[in-house]
This record gives sequence, structure tokens and C-alpha cells, in this order.
Amino acid sequence: MKFRKKPVVVEAVRWTGKNFNEIKAFCPGIIDAGYRAPTDNFSVESWPLLINTREGQVCAQLGDWIIKGVMDDFYPCKPDIFEATYEQV
Repeated sequence: MKFRKKPVVVEAVRWTGKNFNEIKAFCPGIIDAGYRAPTDNFSVESWPLLINTREGQVCAQLGDWIIKGVMDDFYPCKPDIFEATYEQV
């Protein structure tokens, strides 16, 4: 059997290293991996974020997209997979 993914619209924010406050407001399950951002302009090149998902904690790296799924769950997505899977509406 073959299956095709149903079309679905998701909300997403890309982790730039400078938008922690935006990510925190978007994804309540985000954990800042022990770092503290004094301002939204704080940038650490290799700063990972931990996200509480249905499968446990998952690490999002700089450049990853944080996606809000259809069940109001959040998860990271690598940029190349995001670009191949989603288009802006």
C-alpha cells in the first residue's frame, strides 16, 4: 500500500539564536538548556534548545524550525527537511 500525507497548515518559528523570547512565547514547552538570555539580542552560536514533546525531550539546534503540529504539540525540524516539506502560505 502507498499513502500520501494529508495537506496541513502548521505554524513555525526558526531558531536564530537571537529570538529566544519569540520562541519561548510560541512554544511553552521550550527549555533553554541551562542558558539564560538577558535580552532577545543575546546570541550563542551553538546554543541548543530542549523541547518537551510527546516522545520526551528533543534538542533543537541553531537554524532548526520549531513547528506547532496539528495536535498542539511542538517539535524541531531541520532546515532542509522543512524546506522540502513546507511552503509559506
